[in-house]
Amino acid sequence: MTAAARALSGAERVLAITGAGISADSGLPTYRGVSGLYESADTEDGVPIEAALSGAMMRARPALCWKYIAQIERGCRGARPNAGHEVLARWQSRFALTVLTQNVDGLHRAAGQQDLIEIHSNVHDLYCVDCASERHVNDYSELTLPPVCERCGGPVRPRVVLFGEALPEDAIGRIEQVLAEGVDAVLSIGTTSVFPYIAAPVLQAARRGILTIEINPGDTEVSSAVRYRLRQRAAIALPDLEREMHPPA
Repeated sequence: MTAAARALSGAERVLAITGAGISADSGLPTYRGVSGLYESADTEDGVPIEAALSGAMMRARPALCWKYIAQIERGCRGARPNAGHEVLARWQSRFALTVLTQNVDGLHRAAGQQDLIEIHSNVHDLYCVDCASERHVNDYSELTLPPVCERCGGPVRPRVVLFGEALPEDAIGRIEQVLAEGVDAVLSIGTTSVFPYIAAPVLQAARRGILTIEINPGDTEVSSAVRYRLRQRAAIALPDLEREMHPPA
């Protein structure tokens, strides 16, 4: 911890990549594994969760797709940013910090994160497939599922990336811009890094000798490559890192 904090304290430009683990201490379930929202291979409807939460299912059987999107939203409902989110928000005054998150819960945004790339977008942002009108909802209790557009009656969906869909071009462009401008450190926080576009910035930084730090209790796709591994939950490790960089007077 001390060595990682000392190395990080010398950075100016930082990329932090976050996954479901950073939100676990806000009471949100991770989606796989122990205490995961979807631990079994198939859903109760007899299809894999990846099929239920796919773009193809949204088009073919929107009610079924919305059922499982609503489960994710219900898990997020009422959650507040935890100490991990808050540390990253405070670090905006210390570093030129970009946060790339896979989470759709909106907690980084709620914590005040400014330079934020929500690569899978946000479950609370809805739009009409037909007329493109947009709507933000705080929770789904006000919706009749599957919802229809109040303006044109067309199908409505959340602005999230479902399985089988392309990532948003503006988010990809922003990641490429951050990496092209250069970073002094890349942090991998609470993510298993199974998606290549999440692992790649960490692995590329490690190959180039750039500081890499992983915060995760378990082993991940990037664990063997990073310089420092902190086997703790984000809500514990990030405040500890902050204290090490700012020792009490």
